[in-house]
Amino acid sequence: MSNDSPQHTDTLGSINRQIVADGEDLPAVQLRDGSRVQTGTVAAMLQNVERYNRGERGEVETALSVAVPTLIKVGLFELFSPQEWMAGDNPGRRFVGEQALAWLAEQN
Repeated sequence: MSNDSPQHTDTLGSINRQIVADGEDLPAVQLRDGSRVQTGTVAAMLQNVERYNRGERGEVETALSVAVPTLIKVGLFELFSPQEWMAGDNPGRRFVGEQALAWLAEQN
């Protein structure tokens, strides 16, 4: 499933809606290159990192992994490399960095 496929956008949209009030929706937007990305991904990722740090796994790991292609697409890992995410003692950040490295390796 590509990171801008309708299926990926719908899956990520479902995950991201968990951070907004009932009845609110986060749209997908089209970037200049024509690809679509789901809004709210960074905010949802930050909340899921916090949940991961509290010891939640399973669903949280899936949500973080699903977010990685979009986070790469919008340039998050150009600001802070996956290695920078993995540095330090924050387990949630480390997980995100590891997932980003794995996704990038799969693309090469």
